[in-house]
Amino acid sequence: MNIGMLWFDNDPKAGLDVKVERAATYYRNKYGRKPTLCFVHPSMLPNASAFPTGGPSAERETPREDKLTNQTYTTAGIEVRSTRSVLPNHLWLGFNGTLESEPSSR
Repeated sequence: MNIGMLWFDNDPKAGLDVKVERAATYYRNKYGRKPTLCFVHPSMLPNASAFPTGGPSAERETPREDKLTNQTYTTAGIEVRSTRSVLPNHLWLGFNGTLESEPSSR
């Protein structure tokens, strides 16, 4: 994805699926097409709580974010990928691939 829209959603009551749908609806209304790809911070993934975050062995283990980086799943027809490049509570939405050329009116 070369171009995208950054969306901030820190609603603690909403799950990631709801947040992605909210952002996708706005994206669709603003740009006239449905996004196909969304990047989020690894801590936002639904299974992020399944990994340990502390305790006596935390120093010896790989941090939770490292275990979840580059994980993917699909919701509402949008591929969701994790990356530490995106801050928590932010979603980076866009179109995966190249945009089709608009027909010239000349």
